[in-house]
Amino acid sequence: MKRAFAIAFVAVLLSGMMASAQTPPPAPKPGPEQKNLSYFVGTWTVTGDLKPGAMGPGGKTTGSDHIEWMPGGFFLVSHTQESGPMGKDTALAVYGYDPDKKVYTFDEFNSVGEMVHATGTFDGKVWTWSADLNMGGKAIKSHFILTEESPTSYSYKFEMSEDGTNFATVVDGTGKKSASAGTAKKKK
Repeated sequence: MKRAFAIAFVAVLLSGMMASAQTPPPAPKPGPEQKNLSYFVGTWTVTGDLKPGAMGPGGKTTGSDHIEWMPGGFFLVSHTQESGPMGKDTALAVYGYDPDKKVYTFDEFNSVGEMVHATGTFDGKVWTWSADLNMGGKAIKSHFILTEESPTSYSYKFEMSEDGTNFATVVDGTGKKSASAGTAKKKK
């Protein structure tokens, strides 16, 4: 009886060791949705025209975005510096794709204490990001619409609405990728 128990114990132990020695499943790989985000990789100069209204007196805005892949190729990390009529601002943002909800994601944290979570769609040329914001205790719907004009330029507009139906443009402008963008990290 003891011998049968010992043989059974060794067999269970060996089968456990063999199972743990098996090759683990391969790491997940980015899909075509992540590859769409490659458009943004590089350093961009961004200019805009802020309309007078709830966001301030209006005027010109300028900034730069440095965007690169996070290791693994699933997320982009963006560092932004901008200035305009309301002063200077910096931001850190992460772009990604949520395969369960089938939407792009954008999460930003900036130097004026704002946090933005937006979800987006892409139709092959136009990116549309939507977010619910809180401004002065009011719920605001917003859209950031970016149109790829070429591999190195885009136009954009940012719209807001209190009723979720009637949107007003708050800022519009352009982005241009710098010639040194080829030195940015490329996704593997």
